[in-house]
Amino acid sequence: MWVGLRSAACAPWYRRIMARNELNGTAALVTGGSKGIGLGIAEALVDAGVDVTITARTESDVKAAAEALRGRGAGDALGLVCDVRDLAQQEAAVAQTVERFGGLDAMIANAGVGHFGPVHEMDPEDWQTVIDTNLTGAFYSIRAAAPALIERKGIVVTIGSLAGTNFFPTGSAYNASKFGLNGLSHAAMLDLRKVGVRVATIMPGSVATGFASGDAAEHAWRIQPEDLGQMVRDLLEMDPRTLPSKIEVRPSQPPSA
Repeated sequence: MWVGLRSAACAPWYRRIMARNELNGTAALVTGGSKGIGLGIAEALVDAGVDVTITARTESDVKAAAEALRGRGAGDALGLVCDVRDLAQQEAAVAQTVERFGGLDAMIANAGVGHFGPVHEMDPEDWQTVIDTNLTGAFYSIRAAAPALIERKGIVVTIGSLAGTNFFPTGSAYNASKFGLNGLSHAAMLDLRKVGVRVATIMPGSVATGFASGDAAEHAWRIQPEDLGQMVRDLLEMDPRTLPSKIEVRPSQPPSA
């Protein structure tokens, strides 16, 4: 009977069950995890048996999202208020994660914002917010998590963007932050692999999140947050001898111009 369950017809089901078992007992921290891409990643990890801490700046949002994650029934979830622009807050979030779950295996540096406009009209405060959140915030995420990740030989996953290699009008702040994040991620990969920690960056194109206006039906062609969640889960499941250090992701069927 057991042989039958592991037959070719049931192989995909069997692999999914085994993958969940492999991730049981691991812990991840997802910044900006109360909505959008971050929440999609957290859901995929909790479904796989990972204990997940999500952080966000708004207490009501992060607490509600963590409660919903706990209700999915696989991994545990902890919601913490944290501004990624503050290193001390990030260090505290890592410490609480280690205390709650016994360690940290993955830091998902996802938190990001976007302010857009012609460079000669860009509000300097908006510029600073984008750079501090998308770039410095990712550095603080890596810096805060590194000691715990080194102990467990874990992984960092930064959520970049194709805007990190492709510039566009009104994107001066966003492009600068994502080009910088691309460089940070690759340099961190070279540094941290020497101490047993892998670093990968995922660079999606158009994603169906709050950045995109319109209703859900209009954005069905876009990359969905759960697709990126599957990619992060795949990275955690991959044998640590192998590292896809940069993953570019595009919609397979964008609308015709």
